[in-house]
Amino acid sequence: MSDYQSSNFIGFHSCDEIVGKNLLTGRDELRPSDNTWDWLGPGSYFWESDPARALKYAVENASGTQKNKEAIKTPFVIGAIIELGNCLNLVEAESLEILNEAYSGLKELYDASGLPMPTNKEYNRALDCAIFRYIHESNKKSKRPPYDTIRCAFPEGKEAFPGSKITSRLHIQICVCNPDCIKGYFLPKPLEKYNPYLFPNAPLMGF
Repeated sequence: MSDYQSSNFIGFHSCDEIVGKNLLTGRDELRPSDNTWDWLGPGSYFWESDPARALKYAVENASGTQKNKEAIKTPFVIGAIIELGNCLNLVEAESLEILNEAYSGLKELYDASGLPMPTNKEYNRALDCAIFRYIHESNKKSKRPPYDTIRCAFPEGKEAFPGSKITSRLHIQICVCNPDCIKGYFLPKPLEKYNPYLFPNAPLMGF
């Protein structure tokens, strides 16, 4: 983690209304995602500083255009105060060196076994996920401090305009590996904008 990076961030999580209300009232804890296609590996995912993007994903999941193991019935956005702790921040040069080393180490293991390396295919980020699992396992074996969070920009979508390297769905995500780094939850305001489905007869929004 950089010496000049803020230790606290605001993140927003896309979920079902029941899940969100249970988190807000302390009736439940956020269950980490642990799929082989999770692009930053296992953990709880948050959109950094972007409740509108979180709502968009929740709506897309509820309409079936985004797939998860459990579909969202009523789109809901919950905010969280996140302490980054020991963060693998992939917008820093030093962290990218860690990725390169991990790729070399994982490839060596797969080559020795005679098996092909995992590959990324559209939204299935099997290779990325395998790299982060390898990093976590390597830290454990070497008795290095585990990463509490992973932070990375994701250039999703089409080019923002012809010839641009900026993408239409560019965002930063935070993957929380250590749930103790989530210090609290809140409802983002204005409620009508970021949680429109709290209100009766709200139509499913299109984006």
